[in-house]
Amino acid sequence: MDDVKLEGPTSDYWTKWKENKDQEAGNYLVSQYFTLVEYVVNRMAIGLPHSVQRDDLISFGSHGLLDAFDKFDTERGLKFETYASWRIKGAIIDGLRKTDWLPRSVRDKARKIEEAYAKLEQETLRAVTDKEVSAFLGMDEEEINRVLQDTTISSLMSIDEPIYDEEDHQTGRFNMIENEHADKPEEYIHKQYLKDTLATGINKLPEKEKLVVSLFYYEELNLTEIAEVLELSTSRISQLHSKAILRLKNALHQEQELMKLV
Repeated sequence: MDDVKLEGPTSDYWTKWKENKDQEAGNYLVSQYFTLVEYVVNRMAIGLPHSVQRDDLISFGSHGLLDAFDKFDTERGLKFETYASWRIKGAIIDGLRKTDWLPRSVRDKARKIEEAYAKLEQETLRAVTDKEVSAFLGMDEEEINRVLQDTTISSLMSIDEPIYDEEDHQTGRFNMIENEHADKPEEYIHKQYLKDTLATGINKLPEKEKLVVSLFYYEELNLTEIAEVLELSTSRISQLHSKAILRLKNALHQEQELMKLV
């Protein structure tokens, strides 16, 4: 992320907003940065069920933008667009949680599917196929894929949701390791161990899932763009992403359980 300084007329509006919460300045800033809300909504809406209304996402995202205005530190010289995008995405995720947009029946099925992946992969020590999970649960493969597609946003939260520390510094969820004494060597080793576990888990993913993870998180393509690259449907890419995240969650969980025994 490149550092930038807020200069020119916009800087004056920031000053008025930060010092006096000037309404005119606030309205100006909203008009200047509202496209960020639309950008984030357009990216997130691709993986959501059609039952989720775009107007609701815009509303949630707007709250995130206002939150970013209040908490952004202009003295740091950081890029506001990057900071605000994380706040907007977090507000949309929080909004979806509170509205309980996913039916309980779907959540229950998703939980059973996740448990099935975990159990079977622990037993076989490899990435299991859709057919194996289908046989284990007595569910059609089509139904499993449909549930995974409907719960895509939950998968996105598990790896992509930002976390902020007490000083409002941003980090990723997998980088947030509980660490009260950062200078202790064992804490550093623990953190590196989890990173290695995640890297190993990614390497063990089926080839298509590994490619989707790489394109989504490293190349920062959205699901539609990945679908075009791989010449698959967006729904299929959504399913592959969800399966990959389930496997990575299981790998981390197993390692964390083992470490409790050490």
